[in-house]
Amino acid sequence: MTSFLCKIFFFTAITGSSWCFRNDSSPEENPNIPVIAKYFGTKGRYEEVNPYLIRDILAVNRSSLQPPSPQCREIHLTAIIRHGTRYPTSKNVKKMEKLYKLVQSSARGKDRWLHEILTQWTMWYTEDMDGRLVQKGVEDLKHLAVRLSKLFPTIISEEKLRGGLIKFITSSKHRCVNSTLSFKAGLTEMWVAYFSFADVEFQHAVNDALMRFFDKCTKFVQEVDNNPSALTEMDKFTQGPEMVRVQQKIADRLNVSYHLITYDMVEAAFYLCAYEFAIKTENSPWCRLFDEIDGQVMEYALDLKQFWKRGYGYDINSKSSCILFHDVFSRLDKAVNEHHSGQAVNEAVTVQVGHAETLLPLLTLLGFFKDSETLTSTNYASQRERSFRTSRMLPYAANLVLVLFDCGGRDIRLQPLVNEQPVVFPGLADQQESMPLYEDIKRQYAELLNGCDYETVCELFKPAEP
Repeated sequence: MTSFLCKIFFFTAITGSSWCFRNDSSPEENPNIPVIAKYFGTKGRYEEVNPYLIRDILAVNRSSLQPPSPQCREIHLTAIIRHGTRYPTSKNVKKMEKLYKLVQSSARGKDRWLHEILTQWTMWYTEDMDGRLVQKGVEDLKHLAVRLSKLFPTIISEEKLRGGLIKFITSSKHRCVNSTLSFKAGLTEMWVAYFSFADVEFQHAVNDALMRFFDKCTKFVQEVDNNPSALTEMDKFTQGPEMVRVQQKIADRLNVSYHLITYDMVEAAFYLCAYEFAIKTENSPWCRLFDEIDGQVMEYALDLKQFWKRGYGYDINSKSSCILFHDVFSRLDKAVNEHHSGQAVNEAVTVQVGHAETLLPLLTLLGFFKDSETLTSTNYASQRERSFRTSRMLPYAANLVLVLFDCGGRDIRLQPLVNEQPVVFPGLADQQESMPLYEDIKRQYAELLNGCDYETVCELFKPAEP
């Protein structure tokens, strides 16, 4: 990939001119993109969600933001961002190592891709990588920072950063801290290059209570996270006819006995393809083990896991994010109150970096991407057009951005974006405005704003003493 600061001249954040990384091939035409790339779930690239970024990594689509009035201007922005592309965890490295050894010892065939795995590809992943941010992940956050500053130039600005009005909060995990540093670098490197911005260190706060709330919610940990039966639907699907066909097809392609290819082996192969592509932008020979139908089946299995462990499957999944929900709305309220009182908004921008496990429960609590049917092991065929697709919702660097606009007088509106695309607040879809009134949004979530107490919802039920 080209370096972050490229030689294509960039005039200002307002011109919309692009200044880095071009690739004029569409995904359909590009042989370097696996046919299953859009089904990688939480292991997918951000570019598959917004394919125009393959052509221009710093492109923004301002036409998708349509304020109800030309006089609308931003007064506050909150961004909750997943970390960038990372190495596999040690757990997944062990699975991939096991598959690699099986293929090396038992696979037979004359296919070129298999010959490449057997003679040229080496197992380069090691357990000590354990989810650390890779260089592509650094670029993910740098590029996102530049795109958001181009999309909202009056608020994500050099002046606001210099004045300490942009605050950074992160999970303690190294991949999140480094993603936070990368986002800040995206802003400062741009302004150093084009606006003589002084290279100044800007502080960030580590706050696991907000960004890793799922670790601290006792009810969630015991009833879902550490409870094997919570994933019964995913387990049934991985043993069902759709997945058995995928396992048999892979066994046939490797020319090994069916009993050798378990679901864990299939998952390991899928992840090998996904990681090689996300980290190195390579269409790995491992990807040839899957066709597009296989990719769709694998995506559904992974979606079932996320649905039941972090999404709509259990009420506590979303309620575990109550602390973050209230924190977000308290920031929005504070910005509105300061603005109405004529003060400068003290926290113009808040950037909070966490995990897929941070973002999905919050999106669920807000009601986004909810289907009319529950995802189960038996309704794969009817869920082909589902909204709940982690490949689109939770790629690396996934983000929820909430922007407050002053549209004149007491007319304060809130625009939600998921992965830089406008979305509609559930229950407010009948409104004509693309940016609903903030007070209407608060009424929509009144029950949660008045309740959703983190300590209460996360407390294990204790039977009354006799």
